[in-house]
Amino acid sequence: MESEQAQQAPVDVHPEPHKDKNTGMAVVAYILFFVPLLTDAKNDPFVKYHVKQGLVLFLAWVGVSAVSMVIWMLSILNLGLIILLVLGILNAVHGKEEPLPLIGQYASHFKF
Repeated sequence: MESEQAQQAPVDVHPEPHKDKNTGMAVVAYILFFVPLLTDAKNDPFVKYHVKQGLVLFLAWVGVSAVSMVIWMLSILNLGLIILLVLGILNAVHGKEEPLPLIGQYASHFKF
């Protein structure tokens, strides 16, 4: 059993970085994924791998930003609706018949 273990080569989980890899362009690929594609590094498989990873990261960032922007805008719109609610209540408490700003004019289209 010991002879079997001695014959098997140990597996290096964390291989040493090779000096022939273009790590600088691989790092740049995460910041601006397209820059390495404009250089000779575009032919390096190591750089291509990280360009693809950088592109996926960029697309995920755009998606998350878009969703966050929509949610933020919805929060602002909800705040605006709450303000209109308060204005409507204040008008009712003071016995006024004033249309709400921005949307009150559309109430006259309802017939009941």
